[in-house]
Amino acid sequence: MSDGRTAGSAGGSDGASVDPVISFDGVSGGYDGDAVVADVSLEVHPGDIVGLLGPNGVGKSTLLKCAVGLLDPLAGEVTVDRRPVRTFDRDELARTVGYVPQNEPTNFPRTVFQTVLMGRKPHFGARPGARDRRVVATLLNRLSLDDLAMRDVNALSGGQLQKVVLARALAQEPRALVLDEPTSDLDIRHEVEVLSLLRREAPNGLAILHAMHDLTLAFRYSDWLVLLGEDGVRTQGPPAEIPADAISEVYGIDVSVHEVDGERIIVPTGSPEPTSL
Repeated sequence: MSDGRTAGSAGGSDGASVDPVISFDGVSGGYDGDAVVADVSLEVHPGDIVGLLGPNGVGKSTLLKCAVGLLDPLAGEVTVDRRPVRTFDRDELARTVGYVPQNEPTNFPRTVFQTVLMGRKPHFGARPGARDRRVVATLLNRLSLDDLAMRDVNALSGGQLQKVVLARALAQEPRALVLDEPTSDLDIRHEVEVLSLLRREAPNGLAILHAMHDLTLAFRYSDWLVLLGEDGVRTQGPPAEIPADAISEVYGIDVSVHEVDGERIIVPTGSPEPTSL
């Protein structure tokens, strides 16, 4: 499956045609044999930031779990570097794909440095070496976390903690990052800070696949969007090509799309029909 993109059509820089890092080919995913999302095909190339959008329950997190080997597809295939995810062992996949889940447990004492060093685990045996520590120190400096290196992660703010979790994933030195709602529970400043961090990392060749609920931020910080509804993919393409009527259909509420300083802003214009929660 190919969507016809090249590196450079999104976050890449040279415009050369390259293979995707992550590819979904006709993937259906679900639990106990029941599909919650069906027949999804998409690609994430080096330098791309690809966003999964859609209301709760349409299978965004399910697809991300298939991408990192936490869930086997019910149909279709997910590949990493053209190799089926199911053929990787755990450490091998972790050296290629970093994963940031929705909820990160932190109810244990550990410093920021120790937490980020855990991202090096797929690369070392019983104990980390000098290179592992250098990688962590470099990351903490790059992400402006070096002043927090010896602080207990339980004492961090939500924005600081999310940057630490991202740093741990980047410490794996992966070719791709998979993030499930990376800005949930953050205020607007820290949302923008985290997403700007991802935008800075992508041109280095990192392929990024994320799921988000904030449509305006997803449109701003993604190169390619996949809009999911109850029947699977409603549409996909560059943010400028995602129509308001598709968004309205999927979310069950009228929206309008406005251009402000070159950015697309999604504005609800109606009230949804009441539903049982």
